[in-house]
Amino acid sequence: MQFLRIGDVVLSHDIHGLGSGKPALCFINSLGTDRRIWDAVVAGLRDDFTILTFDKRGHGLSDLGSPPYRIEEFSQDLAGLLDHYGLTNVIVCGLSVGGLIALGLYQSRPDLVRAILFADTAHKIGTPEFWKTRIDAVMEGGIESILEPIMSRWFTPPYRSADNAAYQGYCTMLVRQPKLGYAGTCAAIRDADFTEVARNVAVPALCVVGDQDGSTPPDLVRSLADLVPGARFAVIAGAAHIPCVETPEKFITLLRTFIADLPGD
Repeated sequence: MQFLRIGDVVLSHDIHGLGSGKPALCFINSLGTDRRIWDAVVAGLRDDFTILTFDKRGHGLSDLGSPPYRIEEFSQDLAGLLDHYGLTNVIVCGLSVGGLIALGLYQSRPDLVRAILFADTAHKIGTPEFWKTRIDAVMEGGIESILEPIMSRWFTPPYRSADNAAYQGYCTMLVRQPKLGYAGTCAAIRDADFTEVARNVAVPALCVVGDQDGSTPPDLVRSLADLVPGARFAVIAGAAHIPCVETPEKFITLLRTFIADLPGD
């Protein structure tokens, strides 16, 4: 675990394989989670790649900064991390709001991006009314007031078993995120529309989605794949919104296949 000041925030992050000369991967976590959602994926890939994971501002052990946020702030934070470590030609993998951050990074710093895996995300997510309702609920009742409906979107019914200790752990992860950071990120998603950016992505892209995703359903993710020139689309069976947790082996297989097919590999 490392900490680095980027602009107005200190970002908590991990980096594996720096200086190895291996291809670089960066993973961007979703709303209400921290970088630990990628642990199983990182464990399956770390021998073959340089890997950066981080807690975006307002989440995990990173600073709160000044919410509400804009997606561009998250993208600038990530660019600062990549620049600090001298990472370019990076395969960026963004989950949910992480996909918007990946698009923001590509828009502002295309020199850093080799390819993008969009996981359970879209060019525009939700409506202003939806996000206002979410923000109001969190500010009035705390994140715990929306725990059950969020978890029903994140994970499939079998995973949400009371006997699944991991499920209970992810419930705890959500409710322990800073309330202002969560609401501030909701505002960033509310205001984000990367439709035109998606239409102009000129690097290889893969869009994946859990077949039971209740937050960004398969048809929505397919609409992103239809926008991004040449993008591939894949559905992960037996997963909801966070397949890197629920079906990490399937996620790793899709990512490895995508990387193996990249030009120059």
